[in-house]
Amino acid sequence: MTMSLAERAELAAAVRELLNEHCSEADVRRIMDTDDGFERDLWNKLAAQGLAGLIVDTEYGGVGLGAQELEAVAEVTGAALLPAPFLSSAVLTTALIQAAGTDDDKARLLPGLADGTAIGTVAVTGTGGTWSPDDVAVQASKHQAEYLLTGSSHYVLDGQIADIILVVARTDESDDGIGIFEVTADAPGFTRTAATVFDPTVRMSTFGFDRVPARRIGLADWAPVEHALSLAVIALAGEQAGGTRRIFDITIDYLKTRIQFGRPIGSFQALKHMAADLLLEVESSTSAAQHAATQFDADPTTAGGAIALAGFACAEAYHATAMQAIQMHGGIAFTWEHPAHLFLRRARTGRQLFGSSRDHRERYLASKGA
Repeated sequence: MTMSLAERAELAAAVRELLNEHCSEADVRRIMDTDDGFERDLWNKLAAQGLAGLIVDTEYGGVGLGAQELEAVAEVTGAALLPAPFLSSAVLTTALIQAAGTDDDKARLLPGLADGTAIGTVAVTGTGGTWSPDDVAVQASKHQAEYLLTGSSHYVLDGQIADIILVVARTDESDDGIGIFEVTADAPGFTRTAATVFDPTVRMSTFGFDRVPARRIGLADWAPVEHALSLAVIALAGEQAGGTRRIFDITIDYLKTRIQFGRPIGSFQALKHMAADLLLEVESSTSAAQHAATQFDADPTTAGGAIALAGFACAEAYHATAMQAIQMHGGIAFTWEHPAHLFLRRARTGRQLFGSSRDHRERYLASKGA
């Protein structure tokens, strides 16, 4: 289902109102200092509003919305620096189950994800972090009536708190050598280690598999993984666009109120030029994210170029804006207590998540036949 522009704005406003109340900067700092970097009560509130099941079909308890609604909500979560399993559980996991799972898989897994009682994650990539078939580092071998997984996965979002765990692994039973498997959290031979992260609001894990028993999800290949990753890139681009706009607004407010030499520093021509350049970054990233979502809803099979464009354009705009925001704030923004550092850390993390800017550029060029 696709909403009208006005309905989409109302949806985003509702999420914004909830996050304004429960996900302030103080809340973000408090949550990121916890062991898990996660607050169940906040996630339950968001799930009750439909966020956890935003793209889940209504027959499985979800809201059944599309990429444009997902992107609109992501702009809001990105502006709030939401420390929650939105990308991992509400986007990547649900999208992969819907794309790859059988009806039984969907009926068994999606309702819990949609109502927030279950948290999901997907282990996809190896140490290279390219999020491509070539970088899958887990091998699945069939042993009698079950599969056994061996290898490792890295950069697994919210891996320490997930209770629905999907693993992309190599197999000899599909045309492109890729299969999707479900592993229980207490499976023998399965280990998950919290990774050291630059941004404590985005938690990651390394998963190890030593002949871990697993259940196959559907008879899928790489295609449903690519479908789920496309939605994840759109959501991440939306978060980046939202974060870019938010740190820009914070900076502009500072330029209007900081007085130097008897007048607001925003009246200085050099800072005006810098602000104008950043406004272009804000608007360009927002347009790129929204265009990717629109193209995906129109036809996912032809949206690859727009998604790749959003993948690198939004990441680079966010990072450039956050860096300039610190410079424009002067000495005060070099302290950890200033929110600019939170946005910069999120921006730097996002530059590598679901593929680097270089990876997305190569995909964009490939989509154009270059």
